[in-house]
Amino acid sequence: MTSQHAARMVVIGGGQAGLATGFYLRRSGLVPGADFVILDAADRPGGAWAQMWPTLRTFSPTQYSSLPGWMMPPWTGDSGYPLAAHVVDYLTRYEQRYELDVRRSTAVTAVSRGDHQRLVVHTDDGDWSAEQVISATGTWSRPFVPTYPGSFAGRQLHTADYRQASAFTGQRVLIVGGGNSAAQILAEVSTVAETTWVTLRPPRFLPDDVDGRALFEIATRRHRARELGEPDTGGVVGLGDIVMVQSVREARDRDVLHAREPFTRLVEDGVRWRDGTKSSYDAIIWCTGFRPALGHLSRLGLRGPDGHIPTDGTQAVKEPRLHLIGYGDWTGPASATLIGAGRTARTLVAEL
Repeated sequence: MTSQHAARMVVIGGGQAGLATGFYLRRSGLVPGADFVILDAADRPGGAWAQMWPTLRTFSPTQYSSLPGWMMPPWTGDSGYPLAAHVVDYLTRYEQRYELDVRRSTAVTAVSRGDHQRLVVHTDDGDWSAEQVISATGTWSRPFVPTYPGSFAGRQLHTADYRQASAFTGQRVLIVGGGNSAAQILAEVSTVAETTWVTLRPPRFLPDDVDGRALFEIATRRHRARELGEPDTGGVVGLGDIVMVQSVREARDRDVLHAREPFTRLVEDGVRWRDGTKSSYDAIIWCTGFRPALGHLSRLGLRGPDGHIPTDGTQAVKEPRLHLIGYGDWTGPASATLIGAGRTARTLVAEL
């Protein structure tokens, strides 16, 4: 028989967005574990950061990469941009510091409408009945790989699977994607392998002195301007896409940050280009992004044509008892970043 639990609010996801939401719920007077509960499928703290490759760095120094209430401890390593392990340690201690009572190894399978104006959160460890549900599952569990004609017999992996450059020593590696992950992975792998970088459009590098803090402030100003009906500032589009962390700057100095146009098809030992020529590779690393992990909300029937759930701020338009945070700008300015998650969570809880 399925066990039944009840809470005023259920937060789905114990990563940075879920923890920031938990902080503000606690500060508003709600009791963790009684008034609200955080459910997380992982068996350890850290959210997506615990699953990322060890040499990944944040795009901002620690003072601009913190959740509300407690600053991330300074990074005393080789640069001002901390490694993923530092973030995991911070999130672990943050969860403990505020006694957020995250229920681990609890996978949410679905959310449905229940009786008495409540939603039901179905998990592999029983059901939860809640007045409000906050979905903060992020994107890391849904890596995206584009479809190309043909097939490749070599090794293929996504950003989510990448761990270290040494696995490609002496190989020919094709890296596909034009974002920060692609640039950081290219920077590493190019030190031990022969690399080719493919992007949809020429990569755009930010000035060396522009980091995630500046990007967040620009995105926030754009969001506020649009809310006030003022002219669209264009946000960060005019600045560039790739933050110049130390490894990427070093790759620039080695003159390896050159990208070429996409190929037309996969072949058994590589790819074929638009001009008909072929290149051989041992491995392809797809740094092609992620999609929002929203499968647990499918029973509610809320998705729009673009695959997103239409929201007013963080509130689902068609289901006002549901809020979403941490999936991108459509659920709050820069809400998929550490600092952005905190600011969006503050607004979300104030609305609740």
